[in-house]
Amino acid sequence: MLLDLFASANDKAKQDAAPLAVRMRPKDFAEFEAQHHIVGEGSLLRRAIEADRLQSMILYGPPGTGKTTLAEIVAQQTKARFVSLNAVMAGVKDIKAVVTEAENELTYYGRKTILFIDEIHRFNKAQQDALLPFVEKGVVILIGATTENPMFTVNKALLSRSRIFQLHPLPQDAMKRLLHRALTDTDKGLGQYRAQVDPQALEHIIQVAGGDARSALNALELAVLTTAPGGDGNRHITLEIAEQAIQRRRVNYTKDGDEHYDVISAFIKSIRGSDPQAAIYWLARMLYAGEDPEYIGRRLLISAAEDIGLADPAALGVAVSAVQAFERLGMPEGRIPLAQATIYLALAPKSNSAYLALDAALQAVEQGTDDGVPNHLRDGSSGGMERLGLGRGYLYPHDYPNHWVDQEYLPEGLQGQCFYHPSTQGEEKKLAQVWQERRSGGERSRS
Repeated sequence: MLLDLFASANDKAKQDAAPLAVRMRPKDFAEFEAQHHIVGEGSLLRRAIEADRLQSMILYGPPGTGKTTLAEIVAQQTKARFVSLNAVMAGVKDIKAVVTEAENELTYYGRKTILFIDEIHRFNKAQQDALLPFVEKGVVILIGATTENPMFTVNKALLSRSRIFQLHPLPQDAMKRLLHRALTDTDKGLGQYRAQVDPQALEHIIQVAGGDARSALNALELAVLTTAPGGDGNRHITLEIAEQAIQRRRVNYTKDGDEHYDVISAFIKSIRGSDPQAAIYWLARMLYAGEDPEYIGRRLLISAAEDIGLADPAALGVAVSAVQAFERLGMPEGRIPLAQATIYLALAPKSNSAYLALDAALQAVEQGTDDGVPNHLRDGSSGGMERLGLGRGYLYPHDYPNHWVDQEYLPEGLQGQCFYHPSTQGEEKKLAQVWQERRSGGERSRS
């Protein structure tokens, strides 16, 4: 009895000493915020956990999105033996020890072993290879957690035997519920401190945390514990205290407010105006404020096509590569290719000729008479259509010098219409010069 009491007191002391993010970790799905796409009611993973029918899996997502929490919920609900390793500290020797015990459990007691490996991307190839045969034979059910894209950091053979579940940053409403629960919980949370947090302060912590629940809870705990109670016994958490706790200054920016539209407008106009200094500043301001990098990437793609266009056809490829690089890297490294693309686009020659040409052509379609396709351009290659004369008279450009021949491609009612007016910038100047020389030569041949 005395030993039981001592153990209980020791456990309570450990819980009290643990960071708020650990104390507030959900114990079941009722408390688990967000990630409904993988653990919502009726989802595949939720059913597998509740039925204790788990297969090997990789949990992939940014820090503080619930990977370890989800593993602990599995530990609470499964009848299997649950073992946890951290890849930073564990090696092949630790893996072999776990596997030996797992084989014994399976052989003598018919009990499965779930092996949770946090930060599995830190295992080298030899360590991952050591796991492979035992995952394949079902000796252990692997749950790996990683913040890095597993397609590039986890052994392909191991991936083929696992299912990947991606966790997303927590949305702001879920973060708000989580922080309110922490402020009011008198057992595991901060309820006993009677903290009163200004709405702006709470919003700032949520915004800067960027969907990372651990970061937000740690900042909230620091703010509350370092603030002395007032005369009424309450601890008043202001915006200034919140900024100090999360170590970032609040910038005048809200994702659904005027600043969102004004700053992105300034960003695009700086690129269009070929000012790399301003463009990189507005990019930094958006990233600092927690703007969605995917949104920034889409704006870079639009700018490359709309404002640079044919003056530098490579610009669109640079923007596409930056967006794809961000998708693979995530934050914080993913912001570097975004910066590279921003500076490249700002320095690139500018042309909106393709954008204007499309607008003019769309206007012609909208207002036109919907003339049919000229006979010589119609498809006469299938279904015996050539017998009807379709396609007759078409001149195959590859049969002529320089792979070009003068012939009409527009409908009859639009012949002579000019939609595209090339600029004299960058590569487009060279492309347009060849086109104009062909046109003038063709007009002379017709005359």
